[in-house]
Amino acid sequence: MRSASGGSISISESLIAAGMKAELAELFEAMPHRMVEADPRRPFREPGAERNEVYFVNSGILSKYKTDGAGRRQIIALRFTGDGILPSDSVADYGIQAIVRSRVAVGQRKDFESIVEQYPELARFFWKLTQRHAAIGYEWLLNCGRRDSLARVAHLLCETAERSGVNADQNRMINPFTQQQIADITGQTSVNVNRVLADLERQRLIRREGREITFEDWGELRRVASFSPAYLQ
Repeated sequence: MRSASGGSISISESLIAAGMKAELAELFEAMPHRMVEADPRRPFREPGAERNEVYFVNSGILSKYKTDGAGRRQIIALRFTGDGILPSDSVADYGIQAIVRSRVAVGQRKDFESIVEQYPELARFFWKLTQRHAAIGYEWLLNCGRRDSLARVAHLLCETAERSGVNADQNRMINPFTQQQIADITGQTSVNVNRVLADLERQRLIRREGREITFEDWGELRRVASFSPAYLQ
């Protein structure tokens, strides 16, 4: 059984898996960087920080989050093992925090951009990755805006299984999320998330044993969630 937070993967392995040529991926592996442990109990980067670094998730899961005027948190994106967060000209209007204890390769923007500038095909490669993450963001907006509470949580479970490479034939994964994190992703309270998970069990769509989730009826769970993985490609 595979954990949804994944194992460990190098920078070059993650880029090759995403479609980059091996010789180009090795350039990023050789790029100066340091490995940093991200603790889920505190922000990895606060909102308003300069976006002058590039991050590759070596293991674990990172989240991007925003808070409203009352301090209520909304998780707006996830980066799984092998994903990255690119630098930008502006300061970040979001914070970054680990979902589980994670290892992150942190490089400097100048080193990253010097490689990209030498090889025009890399700009196209990273543009496609940003388009993929934009498509995921659109799906999340639909999920929170139009689906009911049951479908929102079901959709998150389906997406998590797909993005973390869980084999549907095994029908099991280790849930990386706390109920509060699920609430922050799906725009609900943790109390309501608890009810929804119990509902999914009563309908025999999932079974929970501690952190382990068994998908009792994967096809029906996908139907309830209106989940189609095409947006993840």
